[in-house]
Amino acid sequence: MKRNMSVAGTFYPRRAVELERYFEHFSAIYDENFTLPEVNTRAIIVPHAGYIYSGYTANIAYRVLQKSSIKKFVVIGPSHKIAFDGISLCEFSSYDTPFGKISAIEDLALKLKDKFSISCIKEAHFEHSTEVQFPFLKHYIEDVSILELVYSYANAHYVSEIIDFVLQQPDAGVVISTDLSHFYNLGEAHRLDNICLTSIEKLDVGMLHSGCEACGNIGVEAMILSAKKLSLASHILDYRTSADASNDTSRVVGYTSAYFS
Repeated sequence: MKRNMSVAGTFYPRRAVELERYFEHFSAIYDENFTLPEVNTRAIIVPHAGYIYSGYTANIAYRVLQKSSIKKFVVIGPSHKIAFDGISLCEFSSYDTPFGKISAIEDLALKLKDKFSISCIKEAHFEHSTEVQFPFLKHYIEDVSILELVYSYANAHYVSEIIDFVLQQPDAGVVISTDLSHFYNLGEAHRLDNICLTSIEKLDVGMLHSGCEACGNIGVEAMILSAKKLSLASHILDYRTSADASNDTSRVVGYTSAYFS
């Protein structure tokens, strides 16, 4: 069973050559002003909007991730289309991208389904929060293999246990997908998003619940819980809003990327 592309041509280009241009453009802008951190990370937070809005922010995190030797990643994101209890993992044999297919981590899929009693809700996997990550992973990580986990009404502690288990594997990492506040004016978006950013930086779950309106709050909270248990430090790589691309400051969406080390 292959996981087909469902948002190619809308959230990101359908053609590989166009994707290459995006990534080159994002990297060139960053390199004019900054130097990538020399770190080894197995866990990142990335946004999931259309590439014209959040691709630059995500691209930084994937370039940092590229510096690690890890080839296996579990991509965890919130469901935007259907509501259900818990988290879904389907045993896809591969995941399609404009760059070609990505193999599934079949042995880890079996371990997760057995240990955490995770079911497959196939309709949940027509999901952009996870899918927009696949072209980045295929482009930046040679011989990458992945699993896609989509959650809806899930407990952050439960998701954190899954993250803990993945990071206990010596050759696996996690990608946590979230956008920040949605459709406030720019000033209010900055205020709300700063709560999210500070809570990630300080690994403060209490602060996260004091006003952060990230659509992937459950995944972010789970990652914070895991980072505290595993003595990981968090580092914000980038923050911006859709206004940086659209110039519309009346209804913006916030984006951030971060890594844990």
